[in-house]
Amino acid sequence: MDRVPILKLGDILIISIQIDLDDQSVLALQEDLADSVVTHGARGVIIDITAVEIVDSFIGRMLATIAATSRLLDAQTVVVGMRPAVAITLVELGLSLGGVRTALNLEKGIALLDHVRGATS
Repeated sequence: MDRVPILKLGDILIISIQIDLDDQSVLALQEDLADSVVTHGARGVIIDITAVEIVDSFIGRMLATIAATSRLLDAQTVVVGMRPAVAITLVELGLSLGGVRTALNLEKGIALLDHVRGATS
């Protein structure tokens, strides 16, 4: 099973999804991320889905679950790199990804996290 790498940049964890996710890899990612948030005291999580071309309800629920878990561990989540077709599919599936912020790219995602943390500190 391929594991999705989790990179650390200051107090932000960055996940770049470059593989097709199956049930096992998603469960491993959720567990690895929760452990990393606690271990590193991360205040933000960025999920880069630039390489994701097709999304289904499973992926949508996975993003929402990761965001909810991170929020419970005091970290904000931003999804970056969403393609227009992916956004349209999520809307068609009725998945609003409540509580998940989005940004066009990694740079804007980091800026958004900095802004959110500045507003709450």
